[in-house]
Amino acid sequence: MADSSLFLATLKRDLTLVFRNRGDMVNPLVFFLIAITMIPLALGPEKAVLMRIAPGIIWVMALLATLLSLDGLFRSDFDDGSLEQLLISPYPLSLAVTAKVFVHWLATGLPLTLLAPLLGGMLSLPSSAFGALLLSLVLGTAAMSLIGSIGAALTVGLRKGGVLISLIVMPLYIPILIFGASAVQTAALGDPYTMQLAVLGAILALALVLAPLAAAGALRISING
Repeated sequence: MADSSLFLATLKRDLTLVFRNRGDMVNPLVFFLIAITMIPLALGPEKAVLMRIAPGIIWVMALLATLLSLDGLFRSDFDDGSLEQLLISPYPLSLAVTAKVFVHWLATGLPLTLLAPLLGGMLSLPSSAFGALLLSLVLGTAAMSLIGSIGAALTVGLRKGGVLISLIVMPLYIPILIFGASAVQTAALGDPYTMQLAVLGAILALALVLAPLAAAGALRISING
């Protein structure tokens, strides 16, 4: 019961902070929107070319937008000292990490996912692939938030840890990128894409179990040395 109250309290607090600092939530979305909008301007309006590259472009930009937001995952808690209070709390730190990651996904991953079909239409992606795009991004962005929390925890004590986070988590993002883009490409061709979604689901399940524990351990190392 106490564990669930910690989870809910952390969830409520972080959601409040997100709405107070809307700029941190909007910046990745603006990057995602502008970057994808510029692709047709650079390559021209040829539908065959845009349709072929659309899955990869959308997924790469979603990955980069997620990376942009990771540095702030634990930063405000570190700056105001509340992170140290969580460390000495008798409750599992991994629960608080899970709540923070969930809020991060609600503020970044979910809006990216909902915006993706609109941008996919701009890139001439067929409507038959929109379902695969939404499902793969829901699974993939959630997994990226969880995995990214490990990198954010390891670099929370560094003032400019954004580049280091990218170096840490980018290799772990590659399978998500490959299977996510493959699911959309396969759906666009009219073929079954359940295998790709199953792999993304397995990655998410594994990350959900292991990432909060790893991030909690990384936080202890970063704060306590």
